[in-house]
Amino acid sequence: MAEAVLYETHTHTTLCKHATGTIEEYAERAVARGMKGLTVTCHNPLPDEKSLSVRMREDEFDVYLGMVEQVQRGFEGRLDVLLGMEFDYAPEFEGYLGEQVKAAGFDYCLGSIHPQTDYYCEWYHKGDAFEDQKTYFDMIAKVAECGMFDCVSHPDLIKIFTREDWDLERVWPWIEEMLDRVEATGVAMELNTSGEIKVYPEFNPSERILGEMQRREIPVVIGSDAHAAVRVGDRWEKALRTLAGVGYTEINYYKQRERVSVGIDEGLKSLVEC
Repeated sequence: MAEAVLYETHTHTTLCKHATGTIEEYAERAVARGMKGLTVTCHNPLPDEKSLSVRMREDEFDVYLGMVEQVQRGFEGRLDVLLGMEFDYAPEFEGYLGEQVKAAGFDYCLGSIHPQTDYYCEWYHKGDAFEDQKTYFDMIAKVAECGMFDCVSHPDLIKIFTREDWDLERVWPWIEEMLDRVEATGVAMELNTSGEIKVYPEFNPSERILGEMQRREIPVVIGSDAHAAVRVGDRWEKALRTLAGVGYTEINYYKQRERVSVGIDEGLKSLVEC
């Protein structure tokens, strides 16, 4: 059996109210898939209970830290369990997020824009899908530019929520501008495999965007965005081959906020079907 080298980098807990199973179950699945590590990245609390129906409460932050620490101890020597968090970004939250990022010894800070959340719809949607798409890609760039996060998650998620008006060619100039801005920061971008099980069934981002990321030498991280244990490592073989097809030779994960690279060929050999 090949040496375990891969880390699942995007997983959730029941604290976000739309995930199932225990962290232990996610960790067991990572072991079964032949992975070296699992990073837990549940949705962060936001001020004034913003979008509370899809994230932990502020008073559950320490509960979350304790849940992860317990699994770290339980899987010591079997799986490297890391502490991460998926942070919803908006310029209005910067002060709050800055304190939150410093509030724990995170291994990985994943910055996100969720254009379907209540506050985002209220603050940024203009009632025109094309304008909303342009705003979204500007916001994705700001996630990288704010300097708080290691990686930008699912960077074309907007296509799911504007699918009837999604025209990649029309919005492409704004995507290229976003990629240029992200490149300038050195922040990584995620290939999120959960896109294939959503209503616009392709990876987030699409292969064309991945190719432009590679051309700009933007580091890439693979995450399953698992809200159930069975999705840990889901579609990773296809994701790795897709990245190789656009020219990437390695992927990355983060530990103690430092980027660690793994060869794609090495990663493919290490995965176990289950």
